[in-house]
Amino acid sequence: MIETKQSNQYYIERQNDFESSARSYPRKFPFALKKAKGSWVEDVEGNRYLDFLCGAGTLALGHNNDEVNRAMIELIESDAPLHTLDLTTPVKDRFVQTILDNLPGDLKDNARIQFCSPSGTDATDAAIKLCKTATGRSTVIAFSGGYHGMGHGALALTGNLNAKNHVANLMPGVQFMPVPYSYRCPFGLGGQAGIDACCAYFERMLKDPECGVTRPAAVIIEAIQGEGGVIPVPEKFLQTVRRVTAELDIPMICDEIQCGMGRSGRLFAFEYAGITPDVILASKAIGGSQPMAVVIYNKKLDKWTAGAHAGTFRGNQLAMAAGTVVLETVTKKEFLDEVGSKGEYIRQHIEKLQKEVSIIGDVRGKGLMLGIEFIDPNAEKDLMGHPAASGEIAARVQHLCFENRLVMEKGGRNGSVMRCLCALNVTREDIDTMLSVFDRVVKQVDADVRK
Repeated sequence: MIETKQSNQYYIERQNDFESSARSYPRKFPFALKKAKGSWVEDVEGNRYLDFLCGAGTLALGHNNDEVNRAMIELIESDAPLHTLDLTTPVKDRFVQTILDNLPGDLKDNARIQFCSPSGTDATDAAIKLCKTATGRSTVIAFSGGYHGMGHGALALTGNLNAKNHVANLMPGVQFMPVPYSYRCPFGLGGQAGIDACCAYFERMLKDPECGVTRPAAVIIEAIQGEGGVIPVPEKFLQTVRRVTAELDIPMICDEIQCGMGRSGRLFAFEYAGITPDVILASKAIGGSQPMAVVIYNKKLDKWTAGAHAGTFRGNQLAMAAGTVVLETVTKKEFLDEVGSKGEYIRQHIEKLQKEVSIIGDVRGKGLMLGIEFIDPNAEKDLMGHPAASGEIAARVQHLCFENRLVMEKGGRNGSVMRCLCALNVTREDIDTMLSVFDRVVKQVDADVRK
């Protein structure tokens, strides 16, 4: 048993002394965790918090799920190897087969899997290397608001400028294009007109011989932008991207690292559009709480030679055992239906709250990946007639939620979007607790803004 001091401050001060200034979550949530179960965590002082962050969506079945833990304990007690590089094992074989069995369309019978170093960033870099190797091309198209990781290559594909401005010479050859965002439409149109404009711009850009953009090695997109502010990409736009890339023989990469593994109410969020990409990126929840990242791709792209991409910890057997349990759970129709109904319950409640306050501008998302965009009602309005997003108000809401024992993360433009990334098996009772706290906090902040 690890001996613990009974003070959050003790651990926070020690962390401040020896950890990098790049640390982020401790600045928002200044506690030291001791226990965690389901949707609840407990700090060293005995305070319990409802966790609606859950490892940034990593813990699909919450903390210390009994079935997941049992699978890992049984593996450890069996003396099976825990570290195997890319050597195969019965555990790995079962994990791979479970992934293959649940792939959509013709990818199910034509897939290859590359295990990477255990982070989504490495999956992104691996996929770009794969597509450049297969096509012989050098550039990549990404989208404003997208997030694909913090590595040198993945960061180049990420929209957010905060982490990029101080890092020179990121991967060259990245072209950004707009993605439909109805509330703050990049064309100032909104609605169906905004979607149509984005579709037309994307297709014309790639097909215009005078566009100035050479044919890329890949197009990478999230079906629901996570860090960009929980922005579901409209089905028509995903379908347009798929059609155009297929016509021009450009590999389409769907980054499902955060929005996948059942979080949207489908195993993969792109399934709502009825498309099948050439490449799928999966990490976070696919490892069942343990580090894991994989690239799933059409075998036509498999032009790599031995060792073309590697990673010392790509043989994480604990993650494969735990991930199999998660996959077998989140692929059940009744489970996914429940994710959808829970998400709709939360959405309806917050949309009702939106009508009662002045600081919520937009509520959006799918399943249990929801975003609430906060605005300053006194700020100047944009081209869409909406007041400016307010990271300051969102931060105030986040801070008061934490003081009321609710952990929620924010993101989006200017940090203005509070995000729901709870466990997919969260109980209705815990949802009601979250909504009660959130309602109370938002109304308090709204009253302060109105003064």
